[in-house]
Amino acid sequence: MDRLMKHTPDNVLKQQALEKKQGVDKSLKPGRSSQTKPKNSTDSKMDKEDPKSNVAKGKKRKSDSGMEKDNLPVEKLVKIQIPSTLKKQLVDDWEFVTQQDKFVKLPRSPNVDDILTKYLEYMSKKDGMITDSIGEILKGIRCYFDKALPVMLLYKKERQQYHDTVKIDVSPSTIYGAEHLLRLFVKLPELLAYVNIEEDTSTRLQQKLLDFLKFLHKNQSTFFLSAYDGSKVSEGKVKGKD
Repeated sequence: MDRLMKHTPDNVLKQQALEKKQGVDKSLKPGRSSQTKPKNSTDSKMDKEDPKSNVAKGKKRKSDSGMEKDNLPVEKLVKIQIPSTLKKQLVDDWEFVTQQDKFVKLPRSPNVDDILTKYLEYMSKKDGMITDSIGEILKGIRCYFDKALPVMLLYKKERQQYHDTVKIDVSPSTIYGAEHLLRLFVKLPELLAYVNIEEDTSTRLQQKLLDFLKFLHKNQSTFFLSAYDGSKVSEGKVKGKD
């Protein structure tokens, strides 16, 4: 009681001044976001994600590029429905690499470029002609794959194989195959969220990407390995230009 101030006009003014000062001090304190160190995209690792939770359970997680998926506007996300058999392929892929220390033997045949060319031929026979939009989408898939592979499409255990195999002026799309191409489609919604796409264009793009996934599904036994190599040594180092 002896530490309490008497209720007088002067003391009320002192209390108000003190509360005002405390309010200013609180506003100056840095928030959590300013204390969090920015994440370097080069530190991205596929081993931070578990396809079992990503594909089957859909748990909230941070993406490998350091972005929080839940912070992306839902309406901006291009929805890509991966067929169930290809989802299982992703889970098997994760188990081979992370649990059994097995790897895709490189270089792959058919590689990503071969698969894209086969799809172009398939669509040409199916429709009788190829529209410019399909050609542009396939070029985009190849470009995204080449740029994204070393950043976010590899598990940690695969990085040494990448450095041993892919040399300067060699495109990953000429070395890797369907196994790693399918991983790209898991990441595409995040990547495309930062591209300015109109709603009607986004709808058409979703359908064309789904058509391509159906083509992968149709040729799953041809394009994908049924078992990975137990040896960590790649088939050979690839040199030269693309």
